Amino acid sequence: MVLAITLIAMLALNVQAGTPNSKKAEAAAYSLVKRILPARLHSSFEVKIINTGKGKDVFELYSKNNRIVLAGSNGIAIASALNYYLKNFARCDIGWNGTNLNIPDPLPQVPAKVVSKTPYDYRYYLNYCTFNYTMSWWDWTRWEKEIDFMALNGINMPLALTGQNIIWHRVYKGLGFSEKDLEGFFSGPAYFNWFWMGNLDGWGGPLPMSWMISHEKLQKKILARQRELGMTPILPAFTGHVPPAFKEKFPNAMLKQTKWSGFPQVSILDPNDPLFIEIGKKFIEEQTKTFGTDHLYSSDTFNENKPPTDDSTFLSEVSKKVYQAMWSADPKAKWIIQGWLFHFQANFWKTPQIKALLNAVPDNKMIVLDLWSENNPVWNKTEAYYGKPWIWCMLHNFGGNISMYGRMDEVALKPASLLNDPAAGNLCGIGLTPEAIEQNPVMYALMLENVWRDQPIHLDEWLKDYTTRRYGKANANAEQAWVVMKNTVYNAGVSNGGPESIITARPTFAEKAACTNTKKGYKPGELLQAWDQLLAASDELKQSEGYRYDLTDLTRQVLANYADTLQRSFAAAYLSGKREQFRQLFKQFIGVIDDMEALLATQDDFLLGRWLNDAKKWGTNADEKALYEKNARNLITLWGDKNSGLHEYACKQWSGMLNDFYKPRWMQFYAVADAVFDNGKAYDQKAFEKEMKEWEWNWVNEKKDYPVKATGNPVDAAKQLHGKYREILRAAY
Repeated sequence: MVLAITLIAMLALNVQAGTPNSKKAEAAAYSLVKRILPARLHSSFEVKIINTGKGKDVFELYSKNNRIVLAGSNGIAIASALNYYLKNFARCDIGWNGTNLNIPDPLPQVPAKVVSKTPYDYRYYLNYCTFNYTMSWWDWTRWEKEIDFMALNGINMPLALTGQNIIWHRVYKGLGFSEKDLEGFFSGPAYFNWFWMGNLDGWGGPLPMSWMISHEKLQKKILARQRELGMTPILPAFTGHVPPAFKEKFPNAMLKQTKWSGFPQVSILDPNDPLFIEIGKKFIEEQTKTFGTDHLYSSDTFNENKPPTDDSTFLSEVSKKVYQAMWSADPKAKWIIQGWLFHFQANFWKTPQIKALLNAVPDNKMIVLDLWSENNPVWNKTEAYYGKPWIWCMLHNFGGNISMYGRMDEVALKPASLLNDPAAGNLCGIGLTPEAIEQNPVMYALMLENVWRDQPIHLDEWLKDYTTRRYGKANANAEQAWVVMKNTVYNAGVSNGGPESIITARPTFAEKAACTNTKKGYKPGELLQAWDQLLAASDELKQSEGYRYDLTDLTRQVLANYADTLQRSFAAAYLSGKREQFRQLFKQFIGVIDDMEALLATQDDFLLGRWLNDAKKWGTNADEKALYEKNARNLITLWGDKNSGLHEYACKQWSGMLNDFYKPRWMQFYAVADAVFDNGKAYDQKAFEKEMKEWEWNWVNEKKDYPVKATGNPVDAAKQLHGKYREILRAAY
């Protein structure tokens, strides 16, 4: 009887709706198939929409009449079926940092139907910060690839923030603000995230109208593609952030002034002011008119800003008004809120305050993103957000730093283990919330493996399979290298992202500085075996894009670790008055920087020129190109002005940065420090930093072209460096 019911259910699942909407969805999915696969294979695949009612997304994969059938509940499910086929039958892999699409000929057939159902209603993607640390300069070509990547990996709830400045502009112009009133309001393109979240005004601006117009068009393309594949994008809602001139226009407005990370004060409209709902409604109405809506809205009123009072009644009223501003324009509105504030200011957000903020909105009208579940979950400190639906998220990256880092065991085991855990409450989804992407690709591939699983991932088995499909063939040395990496850099404990190298810090004799923390969760010497074995696979794997990236990245990490060791050694020699030893060790330190520069120049992913060139491409005239280049330079160095406390937060170990920014700073540091032995004066770090700030600001304002294409061979470069350093490192560790 059970078997009969199961067969009937499966037959029902295969009934196509046959509606115009299903045909559109099939057409969109087939277009994705054609974008992904070589033209010779297009006719070998067939796509079908299957009717699942209101259940969770499902895909089916099977062979029929010598064709591969990709069936799913929507375009995302069909794309996921394709990805499953590519990974498990064709042994291929599609990623940011290297893709293997060497599909066998003849095409592998599927011997038995595969049916997979996701356990998650929502598969969330992106962080406000991603839109700047990675996506500041993306054009449609790059966005199109990312949306395909989302679909292939089952993402159905992406954050969609591009182009919103034009909406703010129209709303505030409609309220009587002039262009002059708004001139100091909009930030430059590299700082939109913090402008949108109400942290700063105007920094990196003024924003040209050409940018607003071009990105309105870009957002329309992004949303159209996401929606045709079956995604429900999250659009922004009003947070209370108003222009500096707001008090002049509305003298009786209830405003509070907030300060964030040393930036000038920002005006935030009190949600209890009647204007809050009026403006919030206007914003969503204008946004819906321009971009449409899927009824999902993001709003984080207290992002890294403490509320003026911990009074529960006040916090409850704030929450009600924020939601009411959405609801007044869209009665179907659902609020997607970050749980970050409950971690970031945990001393403020105690049980009464959290309950007041959350419980003011109906449970079915709010979803909480547990933003940093793999390292610092909040769900387990709040009784699973006191009944609210919530999403388990991997944050992983801060600032776009590229250090090798991750918590593989936690990501492989935790999500599925919570699916049947009563303590997890209303867990409804899984998500990726990195501040930046295009680094540590293995961590994102692992996390996304959870989307279509309801059981924990067997990590050793998965990693072996990942290595094979990423590199295009099985290799014992490569597999063993990854075992070592799994136990070192990818099992490195709880920290704020990966450890940074002292190379990228403002030069110092200290072990860490400002946003640069060099503490590692493993011993550097333990990583050397992985370097040995990954290199040993080079003859067989050297043509693989993924292998070339991974070998470059691992070599970079080994050298960066050694630079940290040398810095500690030359600091000790200097402070002991050993001038010649200091000089010798410092020379070796600079040599490592030079070698890293040469290595990273061989790999496109590590080029400063790509970041700067992508920024300048958006300029419609010389002034705009200069503004965008300055934005791009500023974000990855000082972040703000000369006295910014966030300098190096978004540091980059990139070719061009090493040679033109980090190395010159260290050489100036050396000249000042070494002169002390002759002039008898004590080394003054504060005086040095004062001079350095001026030099750094000059670099931010420079204009220079850098290579946008790699030169040389990364495998040859890694071999040469292994030959040069391996014995030195054995002795050092």
